[in-house]
Amino acid sequence: MPRRKTSVLILFNEPKLSGRDGAFAESEAGVWAEVQAVSRALDALKIAYRAVGVRHFGDLPAVLSASDEPVVFNLIEGFWSDPGQAALVPTVVASFGKACTGSDTPGLLLSLDKWQSKTMLTAAGLPAPKGLIVPVGQSVSARDLFDGPYIVKPVQMDASEGIDKTSIVRRRGKALNEVVHRIHERMAQPAMIEQFIEGRELNISVIRRKGVPEVLPLAEIDFSAFEAGRPRIVGYEAKWLEDSFEFKNTPRIIPAPLPKRLTRQICDLAVRACQALRCFDYCRVDFRLDQDDRPYILEVNANPDISPDAGLAAALETAGISYKAFVKLTIDSAVKRRSQRRVRATHHLPSRVTDNRQPTAICIRWCRPEDRQVVLSFLADTGFFRPDEIDVAREVLDSALAEGPKGHYRSFVAEVDRETVGWVCYGPTPCTIGTYDIYWIGVSSAWQGRGIGRALTAFAEQEIRKHGGRLFVVETSGRETYTPTRRFYEALGYREAACIPDFYGPGDPRVIFVKTAAADRPA
Repeated sequence: MPRRKTSVLILFNEPKLSGRDGAFAESEAGVWAEVQAVSRALDALKIAYRAVGVRHFGDLPAVLSASDEPVVFNLIEGFWSDPGQAALVPTVVASFGKACTGSDTPGLLLSLDKWQSKTMLTAAGLPAPKGLIVPVGQSVSARDLFDGPYIVKPVQMDASEGIDKTSIVRRRGKALNEVVHRIHERMAQPAMIEQFIEGRELNISVIRRKGVPEVLPLAEIDFSAFEAGRPRIVGYEAKWLEDSFEFKNTPRIIPAPLPKRLTRQICDLAVRACQALRCFDYCRVDFRLDQDDRPYILEVNANPDISPDAGLAAALETAGISYKAFVKLTIDSAVKRRSQRRVRATHHLPSRVTDNRQPTAICIRWCRPEDRQVVLSFLADTGFFRPDEIDVAREVLDSALAEGPKGHYRSFVAEVDRETVGWVCYGPTPCTIGTYDIYWIGVSSAWQGRGIGRALTAFAEQEIRKHGGRLFVVETSGRETYTPTRRFYEALGYREAACIPDFYGPGDPRVIFVKTAAADRPA
């Protein structure tokens, strides 16, 4: 009997007809082309599907709970109220037991924030242009600024939104501050000043076949029609405004005419960049070459445009891979990842019992800005926390980073061999004398069961004692999935002091654990 083919839910963001505040309507409407292309491919594959558009993050649970399809083809690029929440979609889909195409939440989070992705790429030893972040309301720090020329970008936008020819600034001074201020004002987010690499631009598409990353033919943007003085960049005009000079005069050259040695180097860097930012199924890596043909990674797009006119489709065609085959590869990859997660979940408890390895040394230090996306990624990757809980973690973490050691939240990370593997956040309870809340303890899935959580708890308790703390308070859920968490605190000497039924939701009580500072002092 032939195997029954799976069915697919194409999930996409319903675009605003006028764009966000009247801006970027073209890029938002581009999702329709992707939906139509994937639909045609599924028709050709004879795979049943439905396409459902959503406007708000809160729409997802209702849509997914009413869906019988085991696979979600994720084409969501943003939501009306908070575009950044698109990164959480794979986690929500996984919580409903469905396979989800494309990169998972950690990869989407890491690649969305240009500053954090630059930090991750640099930490992985990959070449990236110099950069400087300018928070909203602040001016450019002359002391930290490197030599120009510069390109100024909003730190959390894609599709070249907020980038045009005025984004290029040749020297420091008033003009640079004006571009930064414009991003603060229009985008309500930090601006990133980046070293502008004046040279050739390359787009590298990477897909996954049989679990192995495969680099498609390299594409180069042809700027030969640009006159002297016109910035050679692929800004918003070049991508979306069909009547603009930039749109009409930035064709692709594919495959790019590059020496074999340089081609091999760029292919290697592209794969390493995707791995560093945890991108699956398909992604695009953008490069610039300087005058000496040295490559620099501009960004990794974990959710690139896959419409028929986009660069990834052109690379597929050049490689001799049909769009239909690409869609099938993407679905198969998502299904395989879901199956692997289920196997890991089935064997999770025995593996933790038999794995007695302990880290050689755990270093606990104050949380730094470059830890932000790493922490959020491993919290999301555990699949343990709901998306709204991840949002709370983000707010707490951001507050701790902004206020520093003098703020309310005290935020620390655990490192093993320079890898950030755990996070703890605590602070004094308002309107009390010597009472402290331990708000968050999170450990990377790969390091759970190795004593990281115990070390972070002990560290937090020790620091609280130093500041005169007398009572530690922990609040958690009474849901069955939180049973290991409650057992963890009980094993560390915490006792249940209160339980509030239906606090977090129907059937989801709030359980409060306490421990006195003297409970485990040495005699």
